[in-house]
Amino acid sequence: MMQNKKPISDFFVPGTRAHLVGIGGVSMCPLAEVLRDKGLVIQGSDMAESDTVKRLRSLGIPVAIGHNADNLGDCGLVIRTAAVHDGNPEIAGAIARGIPVYERAQAWGAIMQRYPNALCVAGTHGKTTTTSMCTHVFMAAEADPTVMIGGTLPLLHSGYRVGRGDTIILESCEYCNSFLSFYPTVAVVLNVEADHLDFFKDLEDIKRSFRRFVELVPSGGSVVVNADNAGARDMARGLETFTFGLEPGADCTAVNLREDKGRPAFDVQVRGQFYAHVELKVYGRHNVSNALAAASAAYVLGIPGEAVETGLGAFTGAGRRFEYKGCFQGAEIYDDYAHHPDELHALLTTAKGLGYRRLLAAFQPHTYSRTAKLFDRFAEELRLADVVVLAEIYAAREQNTLGISSADLCREVPGAVYCSTLDKTAEALRRLAQPGDLILTIGAGDIYRAGEKLLTKD
Repeated sequence: MMQNKKPISDFFVPGTRAHLVGIGGVSMCPLAEVLRDKGLVIQGSDMAESDTVKRLRSLGIPVAIGHNADNLGDCGLVIRTAAVHDGNPEIAGAIARGIPVYERAQAWGAIMQRYPNALCVAGTHGKTTTTSMCTHVFMAAEADPTVMIGGTLPLLHSGYRVGRGDTIILESCEYCNSFLSFYPTVAVVLNVEADHLDFFKDLEDIKRSFRRFVELVPSGGSVVVNADNAGARDMARGLETFTFGLEPGADCTAVNLREDKGRPAFDVQVRGQFYAHVELKVYGRHNVSNALAAASAAYVLGIPGEAVETGLGAFTGAGRRFEYKGCFQGAEIYDDYAHHPDELHALLTTAKGLGYRRLLAAFQPHTYSRTAKLFDRFAEELRLADVVVLAEIYAAREQNTLGISSADLCREVPGAVYCSTLDKTAEALRRLAQPGDLILTIGAGDIYRAGEKLLTKD
């Protein structure tokens, strides 16, 4: 990669033509729209047609399908997603022509520098839900935030919004050290676990990355850390932090915790003082932790407790986070983005406690490297379900150089069914479903389509 002579912010002037490689991605699509709103001329490319590509075209943003150096046209800069590498023909073409190439995270970093409050939510998992919760709280406080979420939030009817307030809220991903291009004034760390081991060497390498992230917070800012998570505690050792957690001793904690029809209700207490009463519409102990993270971020930024109560009370979940899809033959179908063993554990233990007759889990592992390196953990967590259907691994950015398959995982889960295609996955669910069952389609790929096939097929 050539060394860019100018910061990306120098290009953020009306009339500049920017080409976005991977423009249909969950954080590239909103970036395209935000830059367009700033007066830049936006174009891009992606590997396949998608709903996000259709949306961009409806806004007059041209999107080419497939990557070719000719797609660059007369652009003044290129912005790429983290999954696009130097061998991509458009990146290679830009380098050959001397067109500066920047990372997506650099673009978001330049945008957030213009905000007095930059709230960045990081962690191995829980980012989308917590960022969404923060959005609800700050909207309830009428703070008019700018938001970027790696998923769809019903409140926004999208994964982003452009506000006129002094706060920007961003889901902040550690993959490829993307979040090190950010400028947080409040850094929230939900958890630090082993993941993205196709990029990071090991858990210690991941901890170092998160440590560098929180050290970006300037004097006067806040580092908010989950006191219940060993990796997060270890990462932040020696730093001044504001902690949250369900265990005693955290700065922000939940007291008087109870459940109403499986949904948690509790008082948020900050350093021994009442801050807010929260009644969640989402399930699970993990969501109590996420809510405490959002409440902590609100507290350090001076948001009143009433906005926390209103915002969290109205939160019904982000898209693909225990999202209700419909009913088939008396079985209820939900979809969830869980793709790490810890997420699977939180999801399946919560689902097991909801009173359904059986839990049918249709899981699609995400990437070959993650499946191989966390194989035993995946097998262990999947055994929590009553019936397991395993779709083939979703490749995402990878090639199967490891020779691994979901069939390997299937052999480690008693009674599990392996399906080589989504059509076969849907047929297996159709055959297995019974009244009173909970069917969960699980994974970060396109497994949700298997559940949708049950609801749409005649």
